Amino acid sequence: MIGVSVLGSTGSVGMNTLDVIARHRGRFRVVALTAHRDVDGLFRQCLEHQPQLAVMVEEASAQRLATLIRESGLKTEVRSGAAALLEAAAAEDGRYVMAAIVGAAGLEATLAAVHAGKRVLLANKEALVMAGRIFMDAVRKSAAELIPIDSEHNAVFQCMPGGYRPGRWPQGVRRIVLTASGGPFRGWPPERLAEVTPAEACAHPNWSMGRKISVDSATMMNKGLEVIEACWLFDTGPERVEVVVHPQSVIHSMVEYADGSVLAQLSNPDMRTPIAHGLAWPERLDAGVESLDMLARGSLDFEPPDLDAFPCLGLAMQAARAGGGAPVVLNAANEVAVAAFLAGRLAFTGIAELVDAMLGRVDAGRADSLEAVLALDRRVRETAEHYLTALA
Repeated sequence: MIGVSVLGSTGSVGMNTLDVIARHRGRFRVVALTAHRDVDGLFRQCLEHQPQLAVMVEEASAQRLATLIRESGLKTEVRSGAAALLEAAAAEDGRYVMAAIVGAAGLEATLAAVHAGKRVLLANKEALVMAGRIFMDAVRKSAAELIPIDSEHNAVFQCMPGGYRPGRWPQGVRRIVLTASGGPFRGWPPERLAEVTPAEACAHPNWSMGRKISVDSATMMNKGLEVIEACWLFDTGPERVEVVVHPQSVIHSMVEYADGSVLAQLSNPDMRTPIAHGLAWPERLDAGVESLDMLARGSLDFEPPDLDAFPCLGLAMQAARAGGGAPVVLNAANEVAVAAFLAGRLAFTGIAELVDAMLGRVDAGRADSLEAVLALDRRVRETAEHYLTALA
């Protein structure tokens, strides 16, 4: 059987991954599970999947989990801290690694899986946004297999020529079209967005996601981060990546070829589809997803993104064109801004304002080593916190 380690197992992608694995217990087994602080959630997963290793970032949470594990009679080893997270990513028995930790926190663990030569199912887009060149160079130098799991990038991967591997622009491809749902506020005038609440921003019309990603979708920053991710995955510049709003979320992305052909990947909006594809590739397996009923869906609509109402997408495109450390600044500022919005410290429209301010204030530099990337990330977060304090 194939051993799978799931980094960020209590999040939306992690739980969907375990759902797919549970449907194919004769093919996959869970080797390691990791979470930040959701003790009860990770304990339930340990009871069901009985991994060799469970890691919690917080030591106090790990101690609670260890007590529950011991009392249950499970033999799962419980560890805590950043070093243990890296060990879970590189665990010898885990041939496949689902990298589903949200945000910059997942960068080092995802890189550890790459260096260990794993099949890396990449759901942590920030790893490429922050350290795209470093990450892709590591993929090329190691024996790692990289399969994108974000629904859009997985769709692009499926539409590429036969035998394609991420990391190069294939001959005969003209452009990539990333589709976006438009989020819960599509069509809203900009003046209404200032009063948006966290609950409204997290109520995505098509997808069930974590709070941070839901807010990113609502601001359309998520699509901007995906543009940067696509540039690294498919070795291209932002000029060959177009964003189109497609509110039904049935077409997950498209690839246009030099002869005018456009290939698209369609499915119901369910993360188990790209997860199953990554686990089984180059084969296919049942993901538990319902068949797509095109007659019931009716029409499919497309429109350009509204950059006036959703300036985060424009800011991300700006960072993509600038390159160097600009995407690091973008990502760090956005993570601080979204956390502040969810905590009631910042208005919804203030997210873009904070990101714009950090792009203008922080010297991004080249950020051409992991140490430089992490140092820049810390500096942006500190500057952003000072910015928030001044607003209070």
